Amino acid sequence: MNSTRSMSQRSDVHMCPSLQVIFSACELGVFDLLLKSQEALSARHVASELGTSVDGMERLLDALVGIEILEVETTDGTALYSSTDVANLYLAKGSAKSLHDMIIYQSQTIYPLWNNLMHAVRSEEEMLKFMGLMNSSWTLDGHDIVTAFNLSGFQTIVDLGGCTGALAREMAKAYPSSSVVVFDLPDVVEAAQKHFCQESDSVVFQSGDFFSGEIPPADLYVLARIIHDWPEEKCLVLLKKIYDICKPGGGVLLVEAMLFENKRGPVMAQIFSLNMLVQTEGRERPPSDYTHMFNKTGFHNVQVCRTGKSYDAILAIR
Repeated sequence: MNSTRSMSQRSDVHMCPSLQVIFSACELGVFDLLLKSQEALSARHVASELGTSVDGMERLLDALVGIEILEVETTDGTALYSSTDVANLYLAKGSAKSLHDMIIYQSQTIYPLWNNLMHAVRSEEEMLKFMGLMNSSWTLDGHDIVTAFNLSGFQTIVDLGGCTGALAREMAKAYPSSSVVVFDLPDVVEAAQKHFCQESDSVVFQSGDFFSGEIPPADLYVLARIIHDWPEEKCLVLLKKIYDICKPGGGVLLVEAMLFENKRGPVMAQIFSLNMLVQTEGRERPPSDYTHMFNKTGFHNVQVCRTGKSYDAILAIR
């Protein structure tokens, strides 16, 4: 997390995200359109009929496939979506057993009240709560991430946007001969050192902004849940900036929830991608998209590791 994105804008957690996916599809009329058509439709066709963006609709339809509300088949390279019996029976307004009106009421009246409750109790502790969330994520999955590849050859490691230092600590434990630095915005570093540092902490914190300022030299740069915040153009700017300061043999460890190449899962990555649609300028991507960005900015020898946990790893070498 860095630059113009506040912590409140970078949460990978929605309240009941699967429900919100269904609510949105009902309000947009997705299930009614599919029932009326009596045939599978492309995301572009659905978007055109309902007046939405193709990108947003494709992410929504893929998430509905992921939670088994829709089905998908590929014909001549085009994904075609159709409703399940459950969707036709309960979610389309035209069905005799439709729950459509109840769902719309829940979506437009009840659900927003719970969202307002969160805002009602929000205080200056919000940043610390978000940092605690990120801290817990890496406490759970960090070891699998840092050991996805053998990183012992990198003597200096900088975690860009490393927040509380939880992932950096896992890196320091796994590779005790390496020095590990967390580089983040001044406010984040101050809060991390005050609330999340540990006794005999081997991780060093350094303040800065990796988009607008200087990046400290390192053999390996870690970008954990950073690239997914931004459109490709901005990602390329950051990766090129890292490439230019990297020495030959140096690299980048990218940590993201990767989509399958056909974008039909994993369902949690699909939900994360919808979250990026409503909160940031970014998206979740399949491995080939990350490989393309690395190659375009000069990196080579790109390796992908699916950890089986919430987040996966990609290692690219200069």
